[in-house]
Amino acid sequence: MADLETRSLKLANEYLVLGGKRLSKLDDNVVSTRTWDDEPEEAATFWKERVETLNDDERTDVETHLPSMNDR
Repeated sequence: MADLETRSLKLANEYLVLGGKRLSKLDDNVVSTRTWDDEPEEAATFWKERVETLNDDERTDVETHLPSMNDR
């Protein structure tokens, strides 16, 4: 079976498994994230080291795989 997960989906899922609390926000085709709740240190460190270091397009791809504020 082929691995159908993209790198961005894998990063988003790993962040969520670590307890990440960020939510994606899509507004006028601009994607950003918001977090109001404290998240585990492992998730915050993962985000800082593995996602924030990506270029803008790659980071946006990861953010689109997070749960959406629009769905809440």
